[in-house]
Amino acid sequence: MNIKPRGVTPMIRNNICLNAHPAGCAANVRNQIEYAKKNLKPNDNLPGGQPKLALIVGCSNGYGLASRICAGFGYGAATVGLSFENEPSEKRSGTPGYYNNEAFDSEAQKARLVSISLNGDAYSSETKNAVLQAIKDAAEKAGIPAKIDLFVYSLASPVRTDPKTGILYKSSIKPIGSVFSGTTLNMMDGTFSNVSVEPASEEEILNTVKVMGGEDWELWMDALDGEGLLCPKARAVAYTYIGPELSWAIYKNGTIGKAKEDLERACRAINSKYSGNKIYGAWVSVNKALVTRSSAVIPIIPFYIASLFKVMKSMGLHEGCIEQIVRLYRDRLYTGGNVPVDSENRIRIDDWEMRDDVQKEVVNIMRNVVTPENVFSETDIFGFKKDFLEAHGFDVDGVDYSE
Repeated sequence: MNIKPRGVTPMIRNNICLNAHPAGCAANVRNQIEYAKKNLKPNDNLPGGQPKLALIVGCSNGYGLASRICAGFGYGAATVGLSFENEPSEKRSGTPGYYNNEAFDSEAQKARLVSISLNGDAYSSETKNAVLQAIKDAAEKAGIPAKIDLFVYSLASPVRTDPKTGILYKSSIKPIGSVFSGTTLNMMDGTFSNVSVEPASEEEILNTVKVMGGEDWELWMDALDGEGLLCPKARAVAYTYIGPELSWAIYKNGTIGKAKEDLERACRAINSKYSGNKIYGAWVSVNKALVTRSSAVIPIIPFYIASLFKVMKSMGLHEGCIEQIVRLYRDRLYTGGNVPVDSENRIRIDDWEMRDDVQKEVVNIMRNVVTPENVFSETDIFGFKKDFLEAHGFDVDGVDYSE
């Protein structure tokens, strides 16, 4: 009897995917690589140069992965990437980032690009020391000076142990001051539910800032400087999100928003300490709302993203992670001139999302158009679901999932 083996299928609980598909993750990485190669070109004559040795902390998924792909395959840089991933076992798959890192290193080797990927806790001093050595090793392999000229801090973690005190902090997604009530969307079946979230305590606010704020970014800069690994042309960038006013109660004005305020504080501190003599500059980049492993579980955000995708795709403005980072590098960080910023010295690649015409239509859809009966036709819930599954290696075009 010829029995066909059962393929790996997604295991999803409450908008959280519990597994990943290796072949799908690899195909997704290759697709992003091809886009970067087509839209970014090495240019040694560009004033200020382009990256030759890049460090990406949080390199395995989403914006961090796209940042590494663009640096390596777009500009030919040697890259050192750090993330914290679970390896596969006999009983369960590895995390998506584990397979993404494997795929990146495999493709880099084929392209004769230097890449070193490390798996560890980015907050620990031991991991930082291992990364510092990896930077020196990567530079030696590439035959270039051990000087980081691009540092991307794209870390997303729910917990952090302070390396100085040993205290474990846990972040939370909560409003501040009053209860948040809103409508959220289950992307798997298109059902709506009302969600209420109690306001955060002072301790929860502090913990979230300690985990998701800018303190660790500063510690990384100190570590790099202490080993003499910063290039005077170095650009340092961390990512944030602001979003529309309808999400501010749970996001911008909530615990996450407080952490992001601290990230901007850290950016100012880094520029004050290092700009002018040790690095070219540091920026916080405000990016577009996209489907990530975390955005899928934040109240109201899935409903907003499904509506936003509908509008931006109809206007020809939609971008995924790789398109966003290509635009960040090509049109912001490496233009040959000054980096375009807003009045708060932030880079804005959420500019298309926040256009008045886009936001007006999104609000109209959410408030006046969508009902439980028409959600599949009046939002892009299918696009949301596809992006979510692709982030875990599922529903990627060209992959045989029966194997």
